[in-house]
Amino acid sequence: MTWVLGALLGLGLVLCASPWLWPRTERAETEERRASRIRDRLTQAGLHEVPLAALIVVAVLAAVVAAGVALAVSPVVPIAIAAGLAGLATPFAAVAWRARRRRRSRSLVWPDVVDHLVSGVRSGLALPDAVAALATSGPAQTRDAFRAFEADHRATGSFAYALDRLKDRLADPVADRILETLRMARDVGGSEVAHVLRDLAAYLRSDLAVRSELEARQSWVVSAARLGVVAPWLVLLLLSSRPEAASAYNTAGGLAIVAGGLVVTIVAYRAMVRLGRLPEDGRWFA
Repeated sequence: MTWVLGALLGLGLVLCASPWLWPRTERAETEERRASRIRDRLTQAGLHEVPLAALIVVAVLAAVVAAGVALAVSPVVPIAIAAGLAGLATPFAAVAWRARRRRRSRSLVWPDVVDHLVSGVRSGLALPDAVAALATSGPAQTRDAFRAFEADHRATGSFAYALDRLKDRLADPVADRILETLRMARDVGGSEVAHVLRDLAAYLRSDLAVRSELEARQSWVVSAARLGVVAPWLVLLLLSSRPEAASAYNTAGGLAIVAGGLVVTIVAYRAMVRLGRLPEDGRWFA
């Protein structure tokens, strides 16, 4: 009876100290940053109208379908669990891949966007008019976003509000730098905005050339990582098609082997991808 009272007393002390040991605000901020990062990925992938809850539902359905298909092909429960986890991660990976592809294609046009802005400023246009002109004269990949900016600015008359909405639609660190440069020029004035934009365009072109060369040289690392991830699981799937192998993997030892292999696969793949992928700029002005 004494140890029960002692355990209850300890639990009460932990609960009393929990607001200081595990602050709720930090957890909430971490979850909000994670959700904001996923929403940025959706926006960069061109899926800004898709809510985060819908993506989670699709991921759960993909996990159920993948686990069911794996269990139908090979009657091994650990393999079905691994397939379910892979199906759960597939929608998020697909969104990230599409976001990277669209971001890479947009990185090619940002110097042209800056050049159009410089031309508009040098021709005497006001900054809101120069930005709105990109809805018709800018690159095709960004015209929809700048067309929405033009509508927001016409409806509200607020350049700052329209810029914030445009940043949310583009969700790109390069666009953030360009738009914050325009905001600063609008707020504090000055005649050097064209010179600053020209320097920014030159920097973007130089960075794009270096990044393209490095990505071409390091693409084999990512390809090797993908091959190294898929090959062992294909072998495991072929082995589990035999009844004696399936019965062996359905034991506790088989579950431990598959779980250990899954952990090693995830860690190795993430390490290879991290080594082979160039770091992406963060949205410091989001």
